[in-house]
Amino acid sequence: MSRSLRRGALAASAIAFSLLSLSACAAGNKAQTLGVKADSAYVTVGDIKVQNATVVTQPKADAEGPAVVTATLFNNGADPQTLDSVQVGSATVKLSPAKGEGALTVPGHGSIQLGGKDNASAVIANGREAAKNGDVQKVTFQFSRTGAVSLDAFVVPATSYFEGVGPSELPKPKETPSGSPSGTPSGSPSGSASPNTPGTGASGKPGGAGSPSHSAGTGH
Repeated sequence: MSRSLRRGALAASAIAFSLLSLSACAAGNKAQTLGVKADSAYVTVGDIKVQNATVVTQPKADAEGPAVVTATLFNNGADPQTLDSVQVGSATVKLSPAKGEGALTVPGHGSIQLGGKDNASAVIANGREAAKNGDVQKVTFQFSRTGAVSLDAFVVPATSYFEGVGPSELPKPKETPSGSPSGTPSGSPSGSASPNTPGTGASGKPGGAGSPSHSAGTGH
């Protein structure tokens, strides 16, 4: 009986210790979770939060063409705000809403996505102005009510995870000079040679002299 009581007491102590450890661990995990920072660039100013800001360039480093700014814009306020401009260094960024034309608006207690299919876009016409891949570039978002919201964003090529949100206009391959010369000589000699190649064309020159003789023959 005493052995059973001892076993029960030990089991109860073990359970109590386990629960205490779990509660302490949970509190610790919660505290650590609150302190975790995202790997991607993000910042909060007033009601506006900018998250996952990235400058995405062409897939190949030496390719010419546009680059884009991708980000998720959150508006924690009740009033909508418009994104008036985006500045990436000295580069000019063209903003376009997801559909149609007009202002790019972040609704109250809502969010919008920059970059990707069917989303709003922020395009840098000359991608090389967006700095080199692997660099960190300062990006400033100008909102109608909050004002300027700046952060440092990574510059990455449109490959792997960023392929779907990369520049939609890829550089067109340059036309090879061999295509135009090869088509020109092949067409023009064949056209000019065709009337002279048949035997009638060759006999046509003497035929001018042979033509009267033929008519003279008929006269006889």
